[in-house]
Amino acid sequence: MATKQINVRRFSITTSKSFKDVVAGLESRIGHPDMMAFRKNISAVRTDSELQKIVQAVTGSSGLMEFTRFDLGEVLRKELGSRAPQSVRLVVGNPVTMKQMVKFVPDAGSYAPVTILIDERPDGIHLSYDEMVSFLAPYGNAEALQVAKNLDIKVEALMTSAAS
Repeated sequence: MATKQINVRRFSITTSKSFKDVVAGLESRIGHPDMMAFRKNISAVRTDSELQKIVQAVTGSSGLMEFTRFDLGEVLRKELGSRAPQSVRLVVGNPVTMKQMVKFVPDAGSYAPVTILIDERPDGIHLSYDEMVSFLAPYGNAEALQVAKNLDIKVEALMTSAAS
């Protein structure tokens, strides 16, 4: 049995924009494919170039797509009612980017796609993201780290844009 210590760096932004506007800002820049059709299309392709075309067709202007979302606020409202803060976890990414990291560091598959957490707090709406570079740094692979760095730049730019 082996264990590895991973220290994670979190990128966070707080904004006075409304929760609804922040979520809409994110949604407008990421793709929202029909996941059943997307999986079918991915299974049918035979080459990397075909894969890239399928993925590019479903990613938004950020180069990312939504895999799923969790409405944590909805769950909180079951106990707290209307006092519950709004909170949504978006799971976003790009299968080509994931492939490029996993090729060099198989454990990268544990961290991608990534999470963007949008939650309502007394001081505003918080957007949080755990940086991929921090997850992959302990593995020491320069190629995977470069891909992770580029992913972090994309995600953080997306968040900054939605919060502005």
